[in-house]
Amino acid sequence: MHGTHRRAMSPFRFTMASLILAFAVTLLGCHHSGPPRSDDRSPKVTTIDVQNQGFNDMTIYAIAGGARTRLGIANGNKTTTLTIPAYLVTTTTFFRFVADPIGGNRTPVTEEIDVSPGDQLVMIINPGQ
Repeated sequence: MHGTHRRAMSPFRFTMASLILAFAVTLLGCHHSGPPRSDDRSPKVTTIDVQNQGFNDMTIYAIAGGARTRLGIANGNKTTTLTIPAYLVTTTTFFRFVADPIGGNRTPVTEEIDVSPGDQLVMIINPGQ
């Protein structure tokens, strides 16, 4: 049975100078317009939308199994969609995400979450108070 599943996690905060990093996760299930086909082997794309409401550009990393993988740069005051490489999400995998400010000296890390192939994640980087 295929449908849409949503799960929201409680926001959390890390203070870094004047930066608060909040993380929310939305998981969307598969949606098919007909019965499942056994020959449909197209890879599921897993993404993270980084809503950087702060001024600083951030380098975004995914950490899984102790290995850190650079996903890309989230420019300040913009929303950037980054793709998590399929080789990192072959099955449900536990991740932490890092937002490293370019030129900064402290790097906040998210709580550990489980990510499945095809999930769409959202990370919000709020401006400082």
